[in-house]
Amino acid sequence: MKNLKIYLLALLAFAFVIQSCDEDVDLILQQEIENPLPGEVTGTPGSLDLSNYVSIGNSIAAGFQDGALYTDAQNQSFATFLGTQFQVTGVGGQAFNVPSINSVNGLSGANPAGGFFGRFELSLSQLRPVPTEGELFGAFDGDNSALNNFAVPGMKVTDISLPSLAGSNQLYGRFASSPGTSTVLGDALATDPTFFTYELGSNDVLGYATSGGANIADITDAVSFQTSLQTSLSALVASGAKGVVMNVPMMLTAPFFRAVPYNAVPLDAATAQALNAGFAGFNQALAGMVQATLITQADMDQRMVAYQAGANPILIFDESLEDLGPKFDLLGLPAAARAGLEPFRQSRPAVATDLPLLTAATEIGRDVTGTGTVLSGISLPIADNFILTQAEQVDVITARVTYNTIISNVIQAINAAEGSTVLAEYDINVQLADIAGLNTATATQLGLSAEAIAAADGTLGIIVDGVSLAPDFSPNGVFSTDGIHPNPRGHGIVANAMIQLMNDTFGSTIPLMNVLALRGIIATD
Repeated sequence: MKNLKIYLLALLAFAFVIQSCDEDVDLILQQEIENPLPGEVTGTPGSLDLSNYVSIGNSIAAGFQDGALYTDAQNQSFATFLGTQFQVTGVGGQAFNVPSINSVNGLSGANPAGGFFGRFELSLSQLRPVPTEGELFGAFDGDNSALNNFAVPGMKVTDISLPSLAGSNQLYGRFASSPGTSTVLGDALATDPTFFTYELGSNDVLGYATSGGANIADITDAVSFQTSLQTSLSALVASGAKGVVMNVPMMLTAPFFRAVPYNAVPLDAATAQALNAGFAGFNQALAGMVQATLITQADMDQRMVAYQAGANPILIFDESLEDLGPKFDLLGLPAAARAGLEPFRQSRPAVATDLPLLTAATEIGRDVTGTGTVLSGISLPIADNFILTQAEQVDVITARVTYNTIISNVIQAINAAEGSTVLAEYDINVQLADIAGLNTATATQLGLSAEAIAAADGTLGIIVDGVSLAPDFSPNGVFSTDGIHPNPRGHGIVANAMIQLMNDTFGSTIPLMNVLALRGIIATD
């Protein structure tokens, strides 16, 4: 009897389990009916043939991030993301091959202590980018003829048809079909592309900007820019391919130009007083020159150095200032006093309109002589290549506006000649105006398009699927740690904007990416 009771209790418990399971199954079935699982993701190409997509561009399209070209970054560029989305069922894309650098960290420069630096990571303890250990790269060991990404870091528009590029830029030389003879354009055309993206033009002014406006000759002239653009785009279209052309981004809103404030010299009262004592002779010399009508009061005011407790302006070299050397000579000072004025012939404290570069972060306060008394940007003017003055910013903005006008005009002319839309222009500044938090007035002053001005909502960051992403290289930012290039999330935003443009222009239904599923920057303790 006892065994029977145990048996019956076991059956009763089992019955409850079965009933419960049945109820769970019914509930699951009902939920599946009301909320069916998504089916296979599909798309259509519209009027495009995406069977052979080719990317032509510079460092952004190549996937250069964190100051280096490394394998993971190559696989997370907007071009690679587009290639992936084109392989969705129904869209018609094929495998997208990149000239793999075969390196975990890549190469960003030489390490003074020996060896090489690789990509940068964000140090959470130091709150700044720090380099990893890098390595030299070798020749591409894959099949050159099967490549899809022909983007080359450092390439200008005017380089696309230069056979010599393989010699001057090993990031092309390593995968060029015939180094010294072949060209990027020729190699790309040899693959018979059916669709292409074209991202060139930023390097035609970026080098000038990132060197602090050191050499105006670094900016490509408008005639050369237009000739190279017209020739290369016409050749690509003549091959039968359609394409999307990205214009030149407003680079001066990137963290490389915004992360370091103009008043990045924090001082306590005692240090400020000591520094002011050291500059007393310089300030007196300026006052004497005003009295002698050698300079104006306004010129004296912009050059005088007066430190105080708190945040102080960086002391900078400004090549646009009059060189006071000859006028210093007229003061009749003792040799030692005259020698003390020599470093300050064209110096002044920075103002809010100056843009210190990200590279200035490790230069400000550097002990120049090893004595602890000559500090870069504090007691000695920081070099010109660490600061972009307002006049130099105008050079950059003018070049960008000129280039983008040329890009728009060339695209319109080619489409008109073809009698249909074969080229679509992607205005990346629409996203950048939103991300940077520009207001309408500033966007207008920067010469942006009507669409970019409309996107300038005055709110810092961009909302992606309900999440605000920042215009910096923080863990929630869209830039990589070099302050210039996007991180994978930033590339995802660009890829989605291009896809939306393609869908709107060519009638395709290519699915968008999940940007938030992509990584941001790489951080370390």
